[in-house]
Amino acid sequence: MSTRSISASVFEETTALNLAELFRALGDPSRVKILSVLLDAEENVNTLATLVGISESAISHHLRGLRQMQLVRARRQGREVFYSLDDGHVATLLKQGLDHVQHG
Repeated sequence: MSTRSISASVFEETTALNLAELFRALGDPSRVKILSVLLDAEENVNTLATLVGISESAISHHLRGLRQMQLVRARRQGREVFYSLDDGHVATLLKQGLDHVQHG
């Protein structure tokens, strides 16, 4: 058994809930595909729909959830809205997850 106390090894409830929500957000292949496209560049809904292969309304629905989870951010340019990853942590999380699934 480790020298670390048992209580120190368990996340606090709020932390555990937030982490579970993050993984739930990544639990849909379409959302993962959207994020993978945004690894390379910011894109608008139309381009994301074409690249991911789902409707614009489905892309918008996924983006709403990804924005709420602070995984993506939006930038308005005139009438167009462009989406990008929120920060480097999201890119790191995706790349490490990819490394993990390709490892085995």
